[in-house]
Amino acid sequence: MALPPEDLRDKIAPSILSADFARLGEEIRAIEKAGADMIHFDVMDGHFVPNLSIGIPVLESVRKVTRLPLDAHLMISEPARYVEAFVKAGANSISVHCEVCPDIPAMAKRIHDLGARASIGINPETDADRVLPFADQLDMILVMSVHPGFGGQEFIPAALDKLRYIRRELKRRGLSIDVEIDGGVKLDNIAEVKAAGANVFVSGSGIFGKPDYSKIVGEMRELIAQTPAKI
Repeated sequence: MALPPEDLRDKIAPSILSADFARLGEEIRAIEKAGADMIHFDVMDGHFVPNLSIGIPVLESVRKVTRLPLDAHLMISEPARYVEAFVKAGANSISVHCEVCPDIPAMAKRIHDLGARASIGINPETDADRVLPFADQLDMILVMSVHPGFGGQEFIPAALDKLRYIRRELKRRGLSIDVEIDGGVKLDNIAEVKAAGANVFVSGSGIFGKPDYSKIVGEMRELIAQTPAKI
């Protein structure tokens, strides 16, 4: 689903997986005040990825304390069973992984029918061509730049080539959809990621835990604003 040109803007999406969960409401209000564009909400099932994380009750609680769009990233083996529950809980966008999604058009349609934006994620070892044939039915493609399952990992440089390839192909097909990057995105590499074609930047430990969220988000925004895509 192509976006109007004015909506294909750069967006910073702090990942609350790295937030202080003892102060989650305060953390969310702080990143909202800092100028974040959306909140990235990582869901892990201990099966598709080797870890467990937050789920529907936490998303419902987060929805009550912010007006920011909630980007639910379902790193789970059976996403079709849960997409409706996450949308009802307040998710504005649902990302499911192509590795566990045999029918991407059907999944995109279901998410759209529920009133949410549809996104498909691609793990580091998965070829982008697994998703690109269906890009005209999506609102976003999510490129993993770490192996999903744990926060705080180092950025995988090969993700830059994948970003460039995806953005070139989207441009060739005349499609304006978001390209999201998730994993190891920080102040020291966000410009490289922007230059490679991403426009939605998920950052967990690159934001949370820093002494001044407004300062770090502002610096990230300045870097991406100064960096044209080079594809």
